[in-house]
Amino acid sequence: MSLTTTEFGLLAQGMGVFVLVCALITGLAFARSWSWRFRFVGVTSFSVVLTAGLFALSITPFIVPTVTGAVPYDIVFDRFGPEAVITVSPKITTEQLDATLRQASNRLFSTGRNSQNTTDQLTIRARTVLHLRPGVSQPLYIGEVKRSLRRRDDPKMEVQIFQDELAKISAG
Repeated sequence: MSLTTTEFGLLAQGMGVFVLVCALITGLAFARSWSWRFRFVGVTSFSVVLTAGLFALSITPFIVPTVTGAVPYDIVFDRFGPEAVITVSPKITTEQLDATLRQASNRLFSTGRNSQNTTDQLTIRARTVLHLRPGVSQPLYIGEVKRSLRRRDDPKMEVQIFQDELAKISAG
């Protein structure tokens, strides 16, 4: 069974209430000098650690959805800023490229990316390498996706396929 970020958030809230109850009982135990008060300090501290972990899991999903039709790619350039470059096989089709760009936008999205206050968009470019003759290679940008740096479910995500560049692959 796989839990969603919403479910982890609810668990974190429930554990937060439990931590408050434990803290109150610990305070009462110290005020009354009960013999088990130090044991309850441990219970309260461990509950705080569990709550922090559940809260972290509610913020960042650890399961990235897959896009049907996406092909494997390698990350060529990514300095965790607003731009990244992936490389794909020169035998890629338009449909596969579209799905692969969407997959890369899901996997490379992070709210912690540094935008240097110049843009609020993450741009991922897809390229392939043409081998024109022995010893001569040409990188060819065949598509890109632009999406929000702030919203995981960006409704304005733009996938652009460069058809003229894809035609060079089949002609070459």
